[in-house]
Amino acid sequence: MDHYSFFDRDLSWLLFNERILMEAEREDVPVMERVNFLSIYSSNLDEFYRVRMPVILALNKLAKGGKQEKEDVLLEAQSLIEKQQQKFGQIFTSKLIPLLKENKVTLLFNEQPPNEIQSKITDYFFSQVMAFLQPIDLSETGKNFFPENNRLYFLVSLTLKDNSKKTILLNIPSNQLPRFYSVSSDDQQFILFLDDIIRHNLHRLFINEKVTGCYSFKITRDAELDLKDEYHGDLSEQIEKQLLKRDMGMATRFLHQPNIPLHTLHFITEKLSLQGSSVVEGGMYHNLKDLMGLPVSLPGLRYSRWQPLTNDQLIDAPSLFEYIAQKDCIFHTPYQSYNSILRFFNEAAIDANVQEISVTLYRVASDSRIVNALIGAALSGKKVKVMVELKARFDEANNIKWAKKMKAAGVEIIYSDKALKVHAKVALVKRLVDGRIKYAGLLATGNFNESTAAFYTDHILMTANPFLVREMELLFVFLAKKAKTSAGYPIEFKHLLVAQFNLKDRFLELIDREIENVKKGLSAGITIKLNNLEERVLISKLYEASQAGVKILLIVRSICCIIPGVKGMSENITIHRIVDRYLEHGRIFIFNNNDTPEVFLGSADWMNRNIYRRIEVCFPIYDQHIKTEILKIIDLQLNDNVQAVGLNENLQNVILEKHEPLIQSQQEIYHFLKQEIYDRV
Repeated sequence: MDHYSFFDRDLSWLLFNERILMEAEREDVPVMERVNFLSIYSSNLDEFYRVRMPVILALNKLAKGGKQEKEDVLLEAQSLIEKQQQKFGQIFTSKLIPLLKENKVTLLFNEQPPNEIQSKITDYFFSQVMAFLQPIDLSETGKNFFPENNRLYFLVSLTLKDNSKKTILLNIPSNQLPRFYSVSSDDQQFILFLDDIIRHNLHRLFINEKVTGCYSFKITRDAELDLKDEYHGDLSEQIEKQLLKRDMGMATRFLHQPNIPLHTLHFITEKLSLQGSSVVEGGMYHNLKDLMGLPVSLPGLRYSRWQPLTNDQLIDAPSLFEYIAQKDCIFHTPYQSYNSILRFFNEAAIDANVQEISVTLYRVASDSRIVNALIGAALSGKKVKVMVELKARFDEANNIKWAKKMKAAGVEIIYSDKALKVHAKVALVKRLVDGRIKYAGLLATGNFNESTAAFYTDHILMTANPFLVREMELLFVFLAKKAKTSAGYPIEFKHLLVAQFNLKDRFLELIDREIENVKKGLSAGITIKLNNLEERVLISKLYEASQAGVKILLIVRSICCIIPGVKGMSENITIHRIVDRYLEHGRIFIFNNNDTPEVFLGSADWMNRNIYRRIEVCFPIYDQHIKTEILKIIDLQLNDNVQAVGLNENLQNVILEKHEPLIQSQQEIYHFLKQEIYDRV
């Protein structure tokens, strides 16, 4: 493994975020969708500074101290981000704002509002905004302030009548009021940032002082929770306490508007103890993830909606579980309706034959119907066991809330060990029918979350296959015991691939088989679709396969540490990225096996955390019709020449050559699945 090369994971991630910017730049994408891509870019970058920048800063510090040989990616990351931010600003101000104006929507961007709407803005400031403003005088000796994570602030410079100076920190209450204010005049819609409503009315707030400067900024803080190795009591209580401290973490970024005077910059960094953070000059406005809520509802400015597909044959079945008993079913969301998955849980809750329900929950909807069904099942006397992952980053509070509600209703709640997350997406229903035990299983590539299912592409298998459901039951027995590792635990999975048990070794065996096949002159090939690809043992095995002559086709959405197209190492490896209206989320693994392909779906990316620090489940597809369906979907994605880009040996997103027929894979998948349902009926 030492002689192989790998992309840096953090630089790779930043280049994925650049791919998001590329979509915002495209003129054939509706203008409001382009605005949304800018919002996604901004949200992603905030998370990067919260989750990854603390690691980069720490490694950089170690490297400078001579304690660890580590490539310093800090400067390269900062350079990439700076270039991307400049591109962001150009797209927004030079492309999208003028396009909105052509549609009679004027987004006022650092400009004085026209006279005809001035009175409405002033009234809004006095009646709504002023109530939430909390000016703090930083000039007072000993006066300190702790800016909250990713909250917006102004630094206001004032001159008093006696020519003395004041520096005021003023909040921009975008967490309490809408970020944008919309007002119409004649046939024109005007939209203002909340920031500008405050900025233009500072003289009404500081009536006895002269405003000599106003500069926007925000602080981004480390999001890592400090869970102790040894803890006592309920893990949920410890996490709740840590959540209260999360926004008090180390500052990783001080983002400020341009042209802030140097002495003011020095004053604020010292006053707010920001010396260890990255000081970044941004634009006039921060938290542009809020652009997702830009109040524009004109028709034609967004994607036309694809109505989720439904299978009437399945809907009309008297019992979903009896239908599953006859054959496996698969659902490809959001192309197909999520209602059948909701029905699975709802029917389990009310079916008198159901004795037990077991499920893993990683991220659930804030108003989860699935959890409500589980609560109903417990209240009706059914045995319900739920493995709730409390450590799902940024969903901890929501998961704790639901865990408490379920526990109060009689659900048996299981928490994972502190060092081991349960990321698997599985559910098992046990029924007693005519004196016989029957099982129905749900295995998915994505969370049981009806909200994200509307825009995450995932695959959910419903099965009564005895090989699969028996091993699912073994998995739930293991989870209930809260074992920290699989060491010494007598479970052997022959069909499911389970991290901490057999997942990595089984994937290595499958790759080795392709290597042996190509050496024997047999048909060989590997096709893998992932969100993230980082783990070096598995990557090294793919390099080995490439060197043996195995053709390897990868679709990797985000982090990608494998370097394609390098002679003598990876010339048989190609990588595509697809960004479109839906977020590509499903994980698919296809091994040619001498033209009798084996297909696996599952929850596991090939990241260190997934392989070594999580319980993950990947599952085989045994039904031939479903296998053919998956192969067709992947074939469409591999041939996408509209929304896909290539990733080259220099970590660059490369636009693919456009040729007939033009294939936009998400659109083609929707039409393919629509025809599939029609053909079955």
